[in-house]
Amino acid sequence: MARTVRDATLESRTARARLKPSGKPYYRSIDPGLHLGYRKGVAGGKWVMRWYVGDGDYKLETIGVTDDVADADGVAVLDFKQAQTVIRQRHIQLVRAAQGLPARDGPYAVGACVEEYLAFLEVNRKSAKDARWRAGALILPQLGNIGCTDLTAPRLRKWLADTAAAAPRLRTRKGDGQQYRGVDKDDEEQRRRRRATANRVLTILKAALNRAWREGKIPSDDAWRRVEPFEEADAPRVRYLSIDECRRLIDAAEGGFRDLVRAALLTGCRFGELASLQVRDFNPDAGTLHIRTSKTGRGRHVVLHDEGIELFTHLSAGRRGVELMLRKADGDRWGKSNQTRPMAEACARANIEPAANFHSLRHTYASHAVMAGAPLLVVAKNLGHSDTRMVEKHYGHLSTSYVAEAIRAAAPRFGRIAEQP
Repeated sequence: MARTVRDATLESRTARARLKPSGKPYYRSIDPGLHLGYRKGVAGGKWVMRWYVGDGDYKLETIGVTDDVADADGVAVLDFKQAQTVIRQRHIQLVRAAQGLPARDGPYAVGACVEEYLAFLEVNRKSAKDARWRAGALILPQLGNIGCTDLTAPRLRKWLADTAAAAPRLRTRKGDGQQYRGVDKDDEEQRRRRRATANRVLTILKAALNRAWREGKIPSDDAWRRVEPFEEADAPRVRYLSIDECRRLIDAAEGGFRDLVRAALLTGCRFGELASLQVRDFNPDAGTLHIRTSKTGRGRHVVLHDEGIELFTHLSAGRRGVELMLRKADGDRWGKSNQTRPMAEACARANIEPAANFHSLRHTYASHAVMAGAPLLVVAKNLGHSDTRMVEKHYGHLSTSYVAEAIRAAAPRFGRIAEQP
């Protein structure tokens, strides 16, 4: 069942009686982007629902009378727990209406479950666009009309295998039939990539089903819990630049892009995080950058070393706090994909082959930090990961030369070993 939120101030009529009457509701967060409010009047109170609609805006709706005076009946008069159930159900209706979807009728289907999850992502995560594309192509057509309670582990395993076996989709002009890339069944790398794609889609499906299960909309998670992703499908992105390549790249970069490259190499931040950085996000006293929003939706503070502090001190000198820290040569904001062409041109001038993409600068930062002895947990925190799993996957290997040097420096030695007769 859905988790019942506790609140000592609002959950009992005795506690609410101690509150002062106010036209402004007393709020309690129920789910991300959803709040239950108590508006207290002179003769009693009412429950109010507040939900996030994007762009910093919220909407309000009164959903019922509190049990301040009369006992709760679950319909006209609601206690604190009943009010939570009502606003969760009402929120689903509003989200579906905003998405242009019909009110749910009949069994709770996979399509409805996934659509509700995608609506949640669009409010709370930056990965919503990619998730919606993958779900629309590889989940909803195959599983959307199936009831969630009708899912079985064998059925899901077959869907996962079919997804991995399908030819990759090509970008197709609107109105034309979907085009597909040819598949070489003997190519192991193509096979790995298709399995990696299937695993990512499985992750989206499981996240949607788990969210619905936690909210009490699906009675059991047994079917998908027993479905495992393909093993060894996600090859670690091992490409990182050497220190010499980094210096050549910085020298080859031009104008505002040089500052962007240096910032990426000195922080490990993603392009979007750097593009949104404001002058006020740099704290010279603490030597940190405040990343307000990230891919995961969580903010963090990135710790800088001396060279990083020097760079951001220079970039922020004499500027207003709300100004963008990093800008293009013409003063405009770095937009989506604006880094692609200058990165390719800088790599060409720096004789870096094959050319690196901008995201590889994040890998470069992390790889050199790990090779210099930084603990994986510390690197993970600076990169914005909640644990070390991704860092271990991508950077635990270090580099062949570094491992060889470390072993030769630290492996035990026993002196001359006597020759065997």
